[in-house]
Amino acid sequence: MDDRMKALVDLTKKKFGLHNYYLGRHAFNRHVDMFKQTKYTLSMEWFPIHAQVPDENGLNPEGTAVIEMDINQHVFSSAIFVGGKSFAENGIAFSPSSREAVISWVEKETGLVFGNQFSAQKASCQEFRFQSCVDGMPTSPGGQIEIKQDDEGKLIFFSITGEFPTTEVVEKAVYQLSIDTIEELAKKQVQSVEFPVFEQEKLTSVYALEEIYVKNDRKAIPFEVNASSGTIVLVDTPLFWGKQVDSVSSFTPLEMSWQENITMDQAFAMEPSPDVLPITCEQEAGCKEAVREVLQQEYPDDSGKWIMKTVHRENGKLVATLKPNNHSQRVFSRKLLVFIDADRLIPENFIDNQDLWKMFESWEAPESVTIPKEMAFEKMKDLLKLEPVYVYDSTENKYILCGKLDCHYGVSGADGEVFSLKDL
Repeated sequence: MDDRMKALVDLTKKKFGLHNYYLGRHAFNRHVDMFKQTKYTLSMEWFPIHAQVPDENGLNPEGTAVIEMDINQHVFSSAIFVGGKSFAENGIAFSPSSREAVISWVEKETGLVFGNQFSAQKASCQEFRFQSCVDGMPTSPGGQIEIKQDDEGKLIFFSITGEFPTTEVVEKAVYQLSIDTIEELAKKQVQSVEFPVFEQEKLTSVYALEEIYVKNDRKAIPFEVNASSGTIVLVDTPLFWGKQVDSVSSFTPLEMSWQENITMDQAFAMEPSPDVLPITCEQEAGCKEAVREVLQQEYPDDSGKWIMKTVHRENGKLVATLKPNNHSQRVFSRKLLVFIDADRLIPENFIDNQDLWKMFESWEAPESVTIPKEMAFEKMKDLLKLEPVYVYDSTENKYILCGKLDCHYGVSGADGEVFSLKDL
C-alpha cells in the first residue's frame, strides 16, 4: 500500500477503534466548494472480520463502517455504521445523553467553536443535530452536523455537510432591518402563482411571497436552491433555428455517468477540478450550438420559445439551463437541462420536467383572480417573517448580514382567504 494511503488508513483504524475490521473498499472523490476550492476525500468501507462481504442481497453487512475523510486537512466528514451496529473497540463513545461531551468532541474534531460557528438544533438522548451560525445567527448556505450513538454511547453516525464560515469570510455588522423599512420591497415579492392541489387534482391561484435575502442597505440577494458550486456564466439568450435538413447530424442521447474516476496521484497532488476552470466565449458559443442541435431535433416547432439562461460546470461536464420564453404563473416552472461534453462541445443528454406539466394539463383550471395584489399584501403584511441570517454573497466572496424575508401563508386570488401554504 502506498505510504500516503497507509497513513490515512492507520489514522482511521486507530481513531474509530476498527481493530475488528478490515478495509474492504476505498475510493477517492472530489468536489468544489462555494469558494471554488477543490476538496478531495477518501471514502472507505471497513468490514467486520466475521462478516461475509457482500451479503446475499449485495448489501454491506451490519456493522460495516463507511467513513470519509478530507485528505488535505486529515479531518473526517462522515462515519456511518450500517444498521446502527458498531463492533468498534476503544473507538469514539460518549456518556449517554451527554450534550456537553458531544459538543466538546465536535469542537475538537472540526476546530469549530460552539456558539460562534455552530449552534444546537436538536438534542435528544442519543441524537444530536447542529447548524452553522455566526455568533448564534444562522448562515446560508447552511452547514449541518449530525451525531447518533447507540445504547452504550458508541458513535454509530457522524456527518458534517455544508459550509461553516470562518472569521476571514464574514463581514460582521449590526442588524438594522424591520418589516416597515422594507415594505415596498416586500410588496414587489408578492406574486400571483398557480399552486397544485394534488388531492383534488386542481390548480388554484394564490398570492404568495417569493422569499429573498435583504442586506442592511436594502439591496436584495436572490434566494437560490441547489446553486452550482462550479463556474457559471449568465447567458440569458433566446435560441432560434430554421427547418432541420437531412444533412444535419442527428442527436443521440448517451448514457451518462456522474462518477469521476479519481486517481491517488490526483488526490494527493490536490489537482484542481475542471469545474473551477473558466468558461470561455468559444465554449459558451459551442454550448449554444449543442443546445440548438438538441432543440432542433426534440422540439422542432419551438424556435424562439426557449431561453438559454446559464451554462455551468458540473462533474467535468458543461450543463446548460433553459427556461421557456414566456412568463409562467405556476409554482413549478418548466425547465430543460442539456448536458454537454466539455472538450468536444457536443450534447450528451437532456432532462425535461415536461411530464410534470403534462399532468397539470388534465387538472381543473384555477379560478379567476378577483382580489387585487394590494389587498392581498395587506392581508399578508402581519404574517411576514424577517429574520437575521448571514448569507454568502458571491459578488463579494463574503458572508453578509441580511434579513431573510419569508411568509408561510398565502392569499386566495379568488376570494381573499388567508391560509397556510403547508395546507396545499
